[in-house]
Amino acid sequence: MSDPTPGRSSDPSVAGPLDRDAARSLLAQAEHLAAGGDYALAAAAYGRLVGNPDPDIHTAALLGLADARYRLDDEGGAVAAWQAATQAPENALSWRAWKQLAAARVRAGDLHGAIDSYREAERRAPPEERAEIASRLGWLYKETGDTSRARGYFNRARPRSDVPYVTYAILAITIGIGLAQLAAPPGQDPWADALALRKDLVAQGELWRLLTVTLVHAGIVHLALNMYALWLVGPLVERLYGHWIYLAMYLLAAAAASTLSYVLLPGADAVGASGAIFGLFGVLLTSLWRYKPLVGNLRGMVGQIAFLIVANLAINVVANAGGVNIDTFAHVGGLLAGMWLGFVLPPRGVQTMAGGFRRPGEPARNPGPPALLQASAVILLVAVIGVGVLVGNGEQAKLGPPASLQRPTAALSLERPA
Repeated sequence: MSDPTPGRSSDPSVAGPLDRDAARSLLAQAEHLAAGGDYALAAAAYGRLVGNPDPDIHTAALLGLADARYRLDDEGGAVAAWQAATQAPENALSWRAWKQLAAARVRAGDLHGAIDSYREAERRAPPEERAEIASRLGWLYKETGDTSRARGYFNRARPRSDVPYVTYAILAITIGIGLAQLAAPPGQDPWADALALRKDLVAQGELWRLLTVTLVHAGIVHLALNMYALWLVGPLVERLYGHWIYLAMYLLAAAAASTLSYVLLPGADAVGASGAIFGLFGVLLTSLWRYKPLVGNLRGMVGQIAFLIVANLAINVVANAGGVNIDTFAHVGGLLAGMWLGFVLPPRGVQTMAGGFRRPGEPARNPGPPALLQASAVILLVAVIGVGVLVGNGEQAKLGPPASLQRPTAALSLERPA
């Protein structure tokens, strides 16, 4: 509803005060002109709104005017508009004015002035924006020689959710169990007895072994190779998807790896986490290819990951031909499950090229399939694993009654069947 105050116009083309509806209409028109590259006309429209009694409209107009002037190579005019915006009554856009002024001072070489402006911006910014501003303050303090403050701001810039807690927990538990295995008396390994992929016992209902196989290994070399691989790839996937989705991916890949081994190698018990780790490589491979997450240290890794996967599978084939038992089917099962999950589930923890780039004013897009299809795709994978277990049960029945547990021996392998 228009402001009924006498003397106020509702027509943006008429000189004089504008009512609220007309002002917002003109602000939208100015934003449209700026988005289309008509910066001179946009600057004129924004200028018409400077001084509006609504602090939000006044500040938005100054920010738009500054941006238009900057794009017209009028740096001085842009800085003057940003400075005026910082002096406006406090509102939801004040932090943007301070942030833009800070960037202008960086370009002018006034690093101490930029620090002051960024600190003002950080104080006013919404929580989701403070990490980026803290990172810029960290670099500025580093440039000015204050390494102590730089370190503090860099720590503040790193969101707590970026710490790969789940990966660290998996590493700690798996390494702890691996060391306990090494300390067991010769000829006894209660950890392998309880947790290994003993397929005859899976057929009797001990389905947890499809997952717990990742916790036990065949010697120190086997453990070290798998944990090093997890330490490399785990934090990357956890950063992309967040803690809980990452954990679900790890477990689903482990279950898929064990299931394919259960079906195709019914007589061979197994230990090791590499089926799940191959799943994480599969997630990275398809997720980076399809969604292109905007994370610097992940760009250009698709080819490298594909090479590592092919190279490892080739090593599996050669090693098996040479008499070293490696459960290649577990690797393939984990890899396929991970590729499926990385394809249907878009990253949640970072922006992606598929979902981040849009025209001004256009709402954010979901880069992946609809949520219902995502859930259906995960359920389908669980169903395939379930069917695989049933098929494996049939294969185990053909082998007769359970035999005694054959303990895996140490070997240079990534996944060691007994």
